[in-house]
Amino acid sequence: MKILIVGAGLSGAVIGRALAEAGHQITIIDSRPHLAGNCHTERCPETGVMVHVYGPHIFHTDDAEVWDYVNRFATFRPYENRVKSTVGGQVYSLPINLHTINQFFGRTFRPDEARAFVETEQADHSITNPQSFEEQALRMVGRHLYEAFLKGYTEKQWGCSPADLPASILKRLPLRFTYDDNYFSHVFQGMPEQGYSAMVERILDHPGIDLHLNTPYEAAMAGRAEHLIWSGPLDGYYGERLGRLGYRTLDFERFASPDTEDWQGCAVMNYGDADVAWTRITEHKHFAPWERHDGTVCYREYARECGPGDIPYYPIRLVKEKALLGEYEALAAAEKDVSFVGRLGTYRYIDMDVTIREALDMAAQFVVARPGTTRNIAKG
Repeated sequence: MKILIVGAGLSGAVIGRALAEAGHQITIIDSRPHLAGNCHTERCPETGVMVHVYGPHIFHTDDAEVWDYVNRFATFRPYENRVKSTVGGQVYSLPINLHTINQFFGRTFRPDEARAFVETEQADHSITNPQSFEEQALRMVGRHLYEAFLKGYTEKQWGCSPADLPASILKRLPLRFTYDDNYFSHVFQGMPEQGYSAMVERILDHPGIDLHLNTPYEAAMAGRAEHLIWSGPLDGYYGERLGRLGYRTLDFERFASPDTEDWQGCAVMNYGDADVAWTRITEHKHFAPWERHDGTVCYREYARECGPGDIPYYPIRLVKEKALLGEYEALAAAEKDVSFVGRLGTYRYIDMDVTIREALDMAAQFVVARPGTTRNIAKG
């Protein structure tokens, strides 16, 4: 079966490899000059540092099958994401943990004391069923910690009040009453030794896959395939004819120095104060601590509304966007021989391991289906 896949990111690569191994003829196109989508990595020619071009991507999962899959195509080195935050002229560790609480309040709590302090003296018990990000934060950590570490950062990241965001966004972040400052708690955590682009290149290295970069999708291409797998923006497939789905995008201000060995001492430094324009600074040599470089490469990140021609990063998914999404999902459900996959194709913020998991599952379903059967995994 001839299959056209639009997008050479994780979704397109994993699905393409699985279907090629099953004997299908796969053509993959991508409008960008590189593969791997937003997890594309490349060496800085000035310093030799491996740079995460579209912002840092740390691999973490509890899915052993997905972990085995990525290790099939890359050597993963141990890596734990330890984020710092500059707030009010001091540096704290994130996620909020026992060290953060003790430092912020000038105390020396033990775990049980800190838990009792936050629950009885900080948390807002008048909120019984948090509906918004702000309500969830006030109920979980109280106003002082919320305003220091969450409010300003969230306003900059999302461009709106935390009172307008769903509580589910904050529920993804841990609160710890130990000194564990590992941002994730998954069993498997690491970084591909040679970067994500090298891993995706190996995934796509199969005689049944024909890859074309710098190749935007044109409607006529679908006529030369028996099935189309679309990992681009869901509204983009329809020419945004019902309207544009809302995203936040990022601008990056790069600064590098071949003579500076270490600029900030950590990979990620958040800036929680609302009057600081950027959300964070990332120093990319720290994402590969097994390497040694005399120079360094850093990026300041600025979040803003995604406009035409910008790279979409985070789906907004507020009331207006969800209503529009429902209309596009109705169109997608009526398609024949078209599948919508991945973060953009399903308009969800999903981590890399979930992206790979869904791609493997979709490919497995496709293999057992009769040729021509629609496999559409767009989800609300």
